[in-house]
Amino acid sequence: MFVHVETRRRARWHWATLLIVSVCVLCFLVLSLLPPVQRVALLLEWGTVPADIMHAHAPVLPQLTNPALLRLFTALFIHVTWLHLLGNLLFLVIFGLPGERVLGSLRFLLLFVSGGIVANLIGALSLAGVHLPIIGCSGAVSAVVGTYVALFPRARLGLVLPLGLYLEFVRVPAFLLIGLWVLLQLLFSYVGPSYGAYVWWAHIGGFLFGLVFAFVSRGAIARRLRG
Repeated sequence: MFVHVETRRRARWHWATLLIVSVCVLCFLVLSLLPPVQRVALLLEWGTVPADIMHAHAPVLPQLTNPALLRLFTALFIHVTWLHLLGNLLFLVIFGLPGERVLGSLRFLLLFVSGGIVANLIGALSLAGVHLPIIGCSGAVSAVVGTYVALFPRARLGLVLPLGLYLEFVRVPAFLLIGLWVLLQLLFSYVGPSYGAYVWWAHIGGFLFGLVFAFVSRGAIARRLRG
C-alpha cells in the first residue's frame, strides 16, 4: 500500500509499545498476587462480560451509551496466565515496534486502543448473554497485525533465534509469523486461560479494523515520513 519515503527527521523516542507492555505486565502482577476469589471478582468487574453490556433481545444502538462499555477498554490489559500475556506481548513487540515507527506513538496508541475496543465490542455482540469475561489484548494485537500487513505486505522481519549453541539473526517473511499468531490463538481457543471467554470474531474484527485504519491513515503517514 505504501512506498518508502526518505525523511530527514531526527529519530524520535517511541514510547507507546513500551507503555502498553508495562501496563499489561503491571496488571498481570497485581492479579497474580490476589487471592483466587478476589481475582475472579476483579475479572468480572473489569473484564468485558457480554451479558452485562449487550443484551441479545434489546436494540443495539441504545446500549452503546451504557457506562459498562468502559470495560471494553479495561479488559485489554487483563491477563491471568503468563502464557497468554507472553504470547500477546511478544507479537505486539514484533509487529508493533515497526508499526509505531511509521505511525508515530500517538497514532499507534490510538490504533491499539480503538482496535481493541472494537474487537471486544464485536466479541460481546457475538456472545450476547454469556457471563464469562472477555479479557486480554489479543483483539488489539490483531488490529496491529492488520495494520502491519497493509503497511508492509512483503516485509521480512529480523529475529534472533537460538540455533544450537549460538544465537542467530535471521529474516523471515512477516506472513510466516502471522501464521504463528493465528496458530497461537487457535491453541488458546482450546487450552487457553482458565478464566474468560474466547471468541474468534473479536480477532477477525480487530484484524479488519487494522486494515481499515492503515487505509484511512495513509495520507497522514506519508506526510509524517516526508516531514
